[in-house]
Amino acid sequence: MNIYDYSANDIMGDKISLSDFKDKVILVVNTASTCGFTPQYEGLEALYKKYQDDFVVLGFPCNQFGKQESGDENSIAEFCQLNFSTSFPLFSKIEVNGKNEHPLFSFLKKSLPGVMGSQKIKWNFTKFLINKEGIPVQRYAPTTTPESIEDDIKKLF
Repeated sequence: MNIYDYSANDIMGDKISLSDFKDKVILVVNTASTCGFTPQYEGLEALYKKYQDDFVVLGFPCNQFGKQESGDENSIAEFCQLNFSTSFPLFSKIEVNGKNEHPLFSFLKKSLPGVMGSQKIKWNFTKFLINKEGIPVQRYAPTTTPESIEDDIKKLF
């Protein structure tokens, strides 16, 4: 299996197949609007704009950590646009842990467990780097800034 086997609703509610991003390096990020890591949107957008011919960021808002994404999809999209001028794809709010977790995140967590084999996502802005074949290759902690993984991204082009 690879990431292309999954789909998700975009921020407007339209179903998107992740196969639409075939042949691109992908960075999947669970996001939140009122988190201490929210300024990472700026770095994510900068990477996306710099490499968008070969690379895409996919943002998945999640309210499971400190209720830091309590708004609806319209308010999330507006917040990201007004504050960070985001142009990379955003998806509808999802859960990344527990019985209602999105199947994409079940796959990512199983493919790339965290510290000491834990599959649970610990906080907002956990990142998963996916190669052009749709295979997850690296998991990053929320504290890892987008700028610090630029070299890892470029190696996959």
